[in-house]
Amino acid sequence: MNLSTTYMGLQLKNPLVAGAGPLTTNVGSVRQMEDAGIAAVVMHSLFEEQIRHDAAELEYHLEHGTESFAEAITYFPHESEYRLGPEEYLGQIANLKKAVRIPVIASLNGMTPGGWTDYARKIESAGADALELNVYYVATGVNDTAPEVENRYLQILKAVKKSVKIPVAMKLSPFFSATASMIKHLDEAGADGFVLFNRFYQPDIDLETLKVVPQLNLSTSVEMRLPLRWMAILHGRIKASLAASTGIHRAEDVIKMILAGADVTQVCSVLLRSGVREIPTLLGGLEEWMEEHEYETIRQMKGSMSQKSCADPAAFERANYMKALNSYR
Repeated sequence: MNLSTTYMGLQLKNPLVAGAGPLTTNVGSVRQMEDAGIAAVVMHSLFEEQIRHDAAELEYHLEHGTESFAEAITYFPHESEYRLGPEEYLGQIANLKKAVRIPVIASLNGMTPGGWTDYARKIESAGADALELNVYYVATGVNDTAPEVENRYLQILKAVKKSVKIPVAMKLSPFFSATASMIKHLDEAGADGFVLFNRFYQPDIDLETLKVVPQLNLSTSVEMRLPLRWMAILHGRIKASLAASTGIHRAEDVIKMILAGADVTQVCSVLLRSGVREIPTLLGGLEEWMEEHEYETIRQMKGSMSQKSCADPAAFERANYMKALNSYR
């Protein structure tokens, strides 16, 4: 049984990648995941705000005006709450590269074109095998146009690609007016991979304190249907690799994503909820299904249920919407 796959030119022993999160913040947990069978890890994100300001300046901006804008300031973490500063982040890359043999993918999280993207060069020099760009931008301006928003993503990608030689993946949200077209433009601009999708964490209201508070909920398997659709639609239509993210909790979820066209599947919530021991369970379930259905390699499976290969391509479009509504009794 051959579980190997290729992601952005990286040769991986299987399609299971640990997504950015708390478990990828220290050497010990990454070693445990490697021993359990994970094929690669994505480090937690280094934020644009961390790079733009040194600790003292960042502290000032976070605290300044707290009395006037308390409900807004609560969204910003205290400087000490950031897991690692910019220099420590680079050191962590080097430490992970010494400690494990699997690829280490760094992550930059930002939303504006600018000098912070130059930090990608330092990440490359520190030894990262690839870089994931998590462009976390919510277009709240009533005058923001779709072309302006899309151009922001393109500018950020081009700036980073100009700075580094390692592969660069774009971690995107599904909130584009023409998702496939946007991804095609980024593909043509040089993106080596796409991670679908980023989860925009929505705010909540505390009814006791009457404050707007951040809210983080772990994903469930139901959420994997959105990236599943886009994996199937995009497979074979772009050059870049595809990584499925969000809602992957079971071996069945991994299998479905690969059949739809994913090169790899990123797991995070399931590891936070159930621990590293879930990795062998996921891989074992994948192998068992492949053996039962007489697949010898991941390559044989990949994209066999994509829109291009599916006997009913309309199932991934409007027809599926109508059928789903009519199926409820």
